Amino acid sequence: MEKSKKGKCQVMHGANTDTGSSVMSWWPNALNLDILHQHDTKTNPLGQDFNYREEFKKLDLNAVKNELKKLMTDSQEWWPADWGHYGGFMIRMAWHSAGTYRVADGRGGSNTGNQRFAPLNSWPDNVNLDKARRLLWPIKKKYGNKLSWADLFILAGNMAYESMGFKTFGFAGGREDIWHPEKDIYWGAEKEWLEPTKARYSDDQDRESLENPLAAVQMGLIYVNPEGVDGNPDPLRTAKDVRMTFKRMAMNDEETVALTAGGHTVGKCHGNGDASVLGPKPEEADLEEQGFGWKNPKGKGHSEDTVSSGLEGAWSSKPDRWNHTYFHLLLNHEWESVKSPAGAWQWEPINMKEEDKPFDAHIPGVRRNPIMTDADMALKMDPEYRKISERFYNDPAYFEEVFARAWFKLTHRDLGPKSRYLGPDVPQEDLIWQDPVPAVDYTLSEAEIEDLKKKLLNSGLSQTELISTAWDSARTFRGSDFRGGANGARIRLAPQKDWVGNEPERLQKVLAKLEEIQQSLEKKVSIADLIVLGGTAAVEKAAQQAGVDIKVPFSPGRGDATAQMTDAESFSDLEPIHDGFRNWVKKDYAVKPEELLLDRTQLMGLTAPEMTVLIGGMRVLETNHGGTKHGVFTDKAGELTNDFFVNLTDMSYTWKPVSDDLYQIIDRKTNQVKWTATRVDLVFGSNSVLRAYAELYAQDDNKEKFVKDFVAAWTKVMNQDRFDLK
Repeated sequence: MEKSKKGKCQVMHGANTDTGSSVMSWWPNALNLDILHQHDTKTNPLGQDFNYREEFKKLDLNAVKNELKKLMTDSQEWWPADWGHYGGFMIRMAWHSAGTYRVADGRGGSNTGNQRFAPLNSWPDNVNLDKARRLLWPIKKKYGNKLSWADLFILAGNMAYESMGFKTFGFAGGREDIWHPEKDIYWGAEKEWLEPTKARYSDDQDRESLENPLAAVQMGLIYVNPEGVDGNPDPLRTAKDVRMTFKRMAMNDEETVALTAGGHTVGKCHGNGDASVLGPKPEEADLEEQGFGWKNPKGKGHSEDTVSSGLEGAWSSKPDRWNHTYFHLLLNHEWESVKSPAGAWQWEPINMKEEDKPFDAHIPGVRRNPIMTDADMALKMDPEYRKISERFYNDPAYFEEVFARAWFKLTHRDLGPKSRYLGPDVPQEDLIWQDPVPAVDYTLSEAEIEDLKKKLLNSGLSQTELISTAWDSARTFRGSDFRGGANGARIRLAPQKDWVGNEPERLQKVLAKLEEIQQSLEKKVSIADLIVLGGTAAVEKAAQQAGVDIKVPFSPGRGDATAQMTDAESFSDLEPIHDGFRNWVKKDYAVKPEELLLDRTQLMGLTAPEMTVLIGGMRVLETNHGGTKHGVFTDKAGELTNDFFVNLTDMSYTWKPVSDDLYQIIDRKTNQVKWTATRVDLVFGSNSVLRAYAELYAQDDNKEKFVKDFVAAWTKVMNQDRFDLK
């Protein structure tokens, strides 16, 4: 069986199997459902009734901003500020909080405050950010539940820039904290920090072969190695890493240059000492360290003796305030590669004038050479980056505008659509990366909804066509960055209308009929609402055909996005390469289909029971991609029965493999093939946890419960992107 090349699939093999140190690791190939149990309500001390959005609205945001600005120059003896200003430190903390985001699966980023927990709190690239978070504690303590850590990290970065003289583009709250590590996020297969980059490249010379869904080039880095690829200075080679890793964070070349320059305009690197003597990371430090890590026993242990990245020095002439000397120094001086006191490669200028050099961060009156990382030098030596750098150098106002917008995008990319933004500092402008959707100007009465349902069911479209189209429209939702979903009806636009997983021919047939219905209506209803209502009406009818009279909830209010509102390139990352719910995989991958199913289920925000009931229902509703019969364990296809589970658990049958992903279900008495199945179908009988759910729904007394649970899960999927309902 042909397998895809490494890096083409967005789920790492083994990510959803048990390879840890638990008792279940005795069976390393067992399907591990832990990814579906992330952030269980039992770990959240605030309780299910807590509503962060409502609490944030009570926050005096101006008061918080003022306190943050005061904090920037309130240098603490236990961790003194560089040049008496914590601005660069807080910007690095905010940057590294947001910078873990990757577009492939929407995971990472600043949306959850996950920098507080392992592994991020102990990443080599996050050295000493434990101190930045502790400096913020008095403010977090004061404002409590009205201000999440996740929002505070980003707001602190904004206020750092503003207190240093830069005007930011805006700020939105709405990020909710998690309460335990996201241990099921795949950060790479390496077993050691900073292993050579070849560990995540299928071809070390092809820097675009970086394994999906990863964006960083090495385990423990946010972006690229500041010393160069694998610690070897080579700015042109590093430029390839910079371009790829920023692209995987949804940034183009101009945004990449702006972010690098804007981030390196203020603050400094720390490497004035021996990095090998630093103490354990926060997660492994002794109790008396109270959450601190990387203790430096040499000299003061901080200030001029601080060791973080290993590089030592500032990038600009005036790193304690916003200025325009970064490009001046980079472009107008010659640079040479030298070693820092900590032994790290960095670039320093040749024969620079004393007045161009920044002052030492802690020793009065002493000037030091500025430095550049290999990534900074890439902005000078890569031809495309050089053009952008020169434009920014010659037009500082334009640079500031691009940087302000790029910083806002960096820190808000995973917050989701604008409807989730909170606070008075939310920019009014709609940005294309926010996936804007126009608001609707209509309401629908129950009578109007019922009339529309009849029109849809009598349109000539089959129930399967209606259900499959609604599902395909909604299934793109990702709870990781709140993108995708049915709102906007982007399934009718490029690139979604042409995705193989959406069965373009069938999709166009359905859309044409829905548009015909829309045009016949006196009150215009969005195609987005008609798509969802069509599937909802068909599910309701299928339940009735199975003998269960149930009303499937429907909430109108979805808008129809236009092509001008849609960044088609960015939506390519949402294309499904598999859908276990419709029993489809685009091609063979090293990752098993059932592992792919778990990853998709978690991104959709579904639980293991919801996944189970949806699989059983979608099978009997005949929604398989391409109309295949695999897993359709029923003689009453089209009716919403629990037959999938009844027949899956029936010992009247045996199960025979035909290929890696195809099985025959054979009648023991007649020895005839009754049904066929895939791995995704049979895992609900083989995995002990999933079998427990399957047996529940197979019980004679749970036929109605199955329908009710399916309807609840279906409605959840259809409304996951309706933040106005939450």
